[in-house]
Amino acid sequence: MNLMAIIRIAVRALARNKMRSSLTMLGIIIGVGAVIAMVGLGQGAQQEVQQQIAAMGSNMLFVGSGTVNRSGLRMGWGQTKSLVYDDMTAILRECPAVAGAAPGANTAAQIVFGSDNWATRVTGTEPQYFDIRNWRFQMGTAFTQEDVQSAANVAVIGETVRKNLFGATDAVGQTVRISNLPFKVVGVLAEKGQSAAMGDDQDDTVIVPITTLQKKLTGQDWLRFISVSAVSRQASYAAKQQIEELLRDRHRIRPGQDDDFFVRNLADMADLADQAGRVMTLLLGSIASVSLLVGGIGIMNIMLVSVTERTREIGIRMAIGATEEDVQRQFLIEAVVLSLIGGVIGIATGVGSSYLITNLLGWTVLVSPRAIVIAVLFSAAVGIFFGYYPAHKASRLDPIEALRYE
Repeated sequence: MNLMAIIRIAVRALARNKMRSSLTMLGIIIGVGAVIAMVGLGQGAQQEVQQQIAAMGSNMLFVGSGTVNRSGLRMGWGQTKSLVYDDMTAILRECPAVAGAAPGANTAAQIVFGSDNWATRVTGTEPQYFDIRNWRFQMGTAFTQEDVQSAANVAVIGETVRKNLFGATDAVGQTVRISNLPFKVVGVLAEKGQSAAMGDDQDDTVIVPITTLQKKLTGQDWLRFISVSAVSRQASYAAKQQIEELLRDRHRIRPGQDDDFFVRNLADMADLADQAGRVMTLLLGSIASVSLLVGGIGIMNIMLVSVTERTREIGIRMAIGATEEDVQRQFLIEAVVLSLIGGVIGIATGVGSSYLITNLLGWTVLVSPRAIVIAVLFSAAVGIFFGYYPAHKASRLDPIEALRYE
């Protein structure tokens, strides 16, 4: 008997008990749908975290000033004054894996516009900072290198600052006061949202030339941080090692002594987040796949009932020439057909559930073709695994005893 004839017989046998077949497929439908939705949810969360990290900058490394020991008290990060502008120029000159760098210092200040005011952080840097951070402008432009050289009173503001100070008013060209000094707003940054690394609002910021901040706002001549861009993501690991070796040499740190700086590679954070995302996706998929196993047990149960009900039919088939392999193949294909039909309907259910989760809850759900293929293959495997025992039992029936069965 050829395969297509067996499949047609299997479909007719299942169609004779539509309600029972539908209820049997329900477990597979729920299982496949749950696997697709849960895996999509995990992959969506993983993608969202990666996008947040990527939004912080391109192949970015963060070099920060380190701790200091004062009379036995170890102060927090950012307390040393050893990180200076010449360190940044040395990094650009002597580290071949580095593509760009921008100095940084910051302070807290109250920003005033008209009758409104807003407390935020003020960062001093240079124009290349915006390229390193991949930070686009929604209005206006960045300040220039000439502004840095002349310590001009110009500022670029984030979206959070713009909303709280200007509302619907055009911010570019307006004058705000920072520590009682007037600053002209030359640009408004595009919204970035929350930082995946620090958890703070990246848009709650005002950025001014580094010289303006140091000479007019803080009086400090050292740097709090240096933003570095590597030539590629893979090169960021080499860049980190080159920067550490260079700064230890420049700061005359002896072997065994603690660094007075730290270097953080965002690629490390991205790799860690990616690994955590894969674990979460695997966990969610594993939990959802339990329902597939329950559906498989339902298939085995119904197929055993079907073998009992069709004992006489099996005897007649064997009496007219059907072999044990034919009978076994017949019932096995019925189980696989049940699983595959349930799997196809489950795909539609899973994709629909994913879009429903996205629209109702606002969560990012990424339905990948690989997850769909895996779910279908797994449903077919469930049909084969749980259908084998009933099919084997049917093939081992004694034809004479089967014909006598009432």
